[in-house]
Order: sequence, then C-alpha cells, then structure tokens
Amino acid sequence: MIAIIDYRAGNLRSVERALKHLGISCGITADSSEILRAERVIFPGVGAAGKAMETIRELGIDRTIREVIARGTPFLGICLGTQIIFDMSEEDGAVCLGIIPGTVRKFLDMGEKIPHMGWNTLVKTREHPLLQGIMSDAWFYFVHSYYPEPAENKDVVARTSYGINFVSTVSRGNVFATQFHPEKSGHPGLKILENFSKWEGKESS
Repeated sequence: MIAIIDYRAGNLRSVERALKHLGISCGITADSSEILRAERVIFPGVGAAGKAMETIRELGIDRTIREVIARGTPFLGICLGTQIIFDMSEEDGAVCLGIIPGTVRKFLDMGEKIPHMGWNTLVKTREHPLLQGIMSDAWFYFVHSYYPEPAENKDVVARTSYGINFVSTVSRGNVFATQFHPEKSGHPGLKILENFSKWEGKESS
C-alpha cells in the first residue's frame, strides 16, 4: 500500500485518483503508524513551504518522514513535497527537513510569467528507474514560483527550461522528487507513478 501524507492541504485527492486509476492500492493518512507501515510513501503538494512545515511539525509528521526515509522506504515528493525535503526555502524563510542538502529559490524576473504554470519537457542529466519508459519529448505539468537548487549536482536527475534551466527532478537513495505534478501530466505522469509503485528505492535498475 502507498501512503499519501495528509497535511491539511489540497491536491491529495488528485494523487489518490491517479493511483487508483492505475489499480494501485493507496490511502490518504496523517497517522504516523500507518505511514510507517506503508510500502511506499508520497508527499504531494500545493501551498506555502512555511505553512506546510508548521503543519507537519504540529502533526509530528516531520519525524515520521525522516524515519520513513531512514528505513529505506521509497519516498516520492511532488511540487511542495519536493521543496520541503531541502534545507530551507526562500518562501517564508522556511527551515525545511534537510533530507537533501540545498535551498529552494524564488524565480526572479527572467522575462517569463511567474508563477510558472503550464507544460514543459525534462532534460535528463542521468538515468533513474522512475523515468524508465519516459520519452525525451514527454510533457509535464508545472505550477510553482519556487524551484529546488541542490547543493550537490549528483542529486539532480533532470532540468527544465523556463527563463533559466532550473532543477525539476531530484533523487538521493530511496528519495525521488519532482517539481512538476505527475498526477496531472497525462500518460507520462502516470508512467512515473506506475514506476514508483514497483520501485524498491534504489537509484539504478
């Protein structure tokens, strides 16, 4: 079963619907014991980093996420769920979980409309099991004003061009995270979720 972490934000049901469309067992929960028992865990996201961190600390989910990752359980972060795994965010000056070293940066004035909202492709910097079967011209859906900037290039999986070439996909060990929304990205996004449902948490096949 895949646990979808409930942190009192929106967009949880769209992830649940996408997984159920694929016939994958899943459930939305804020119960730490259920999250720790799950075979895989997803932290989907919309909203602001500061408020999200305040809520997950209030619920004790920050400790649960760290334990999930320390156990080697496959973990997928989506959009805000990607941003909260870094050290800090320029949004609200939020101190985040520090799972992957780095900072979440705000898009500056670079000649493009902010927030970045719409469809873009990925340029892979390395292979990863969750991107198997994804064509190089596949399009993914983005809605964000901030993007991750890992401290180490080895954590980068793919970049996307939108005024700048920002990091749109990262991975470290059993953690994989996307700045885009796979659950809203049609067949390519569903393929990533399907790959995640079978992933054992290793960065190579």
